[in-house]
Amino acid sequence: MLFSGGPGSGKGTQCERIVQKYGFTHLSTGDLLRDEVNSGSLRGERLTDIMKKGQLVPNEEVLALLKEAMLKNLANSHGFLIDGYPREVGQAAELNVFFSRLQISKCSFLLFFDVSDDVMKERLLNRGKTSGRADDNEETIAKRILTFHNHTQPILDHYGDKVKKVNNINLIPLTFKFCIQLIVTNIEQGIFIHFALRNSFFRIIQNRLFILITKSHKSCK
Repeated sequence: MLFSGGPGSGKGTQCERIVQKYGFTHLSTGDLLRDEVNSGSLRGERLTDIMKKGQLVPNEEVLALLKEAMLKNLANSHGFLIDGYPREVGQAAELNVFFSRLQISKCSFLLFFDVSDDVMKERLLNRGKTSGRADDNEETIAKRILTFHNHTQPILDHYGDKVKKVNNINLIPLTFKFCIQLIVTNIEQGIFIHFALRNSFFRIIQNRLFILITKSHKSCK
């Protein structure tokens, strides 16, 4: 399952609630990038300027961090909720290739958080008062929202009739209820995520659930 929406659209809030309910491992590509920057590594130094400017981070960097985090958590995880990837059509294609290698089925549906630019901007500016994040300022927020429309929005066309829209403004409980209904429905229909057993690595990941949530802050390329 994929979640999509602009920066400040409410995906992070729903991630937290779903993780609390099901005990999944939440992997946020934004958090992975920030952690790498804060680690002081050579890779983190390469990413610092890009992220501060709200520009596109090379896709190979993000995918490498995501793979490392998944492998690190596989043994003790009940499932994965992946937040922040894919953010554009090309990444969706690469993700399908990656999952095919793991014998994981393709996306069952995409949940799109449909929020206006003004609401997203207001939320991010309010968050910036306490978050301490360098990208929570008006100039960078505008760039991030523009990046979302230019690079992430076409994902909706790519997935076509698999897209389910929710108008997410301030009704957090109702939005959460809608998300859970979709998850349960797809599990009951048996079309959610399936794993095949081919070797020891695939046996490790059997019965792990993968949920993907896409968003646009510090979008990747």
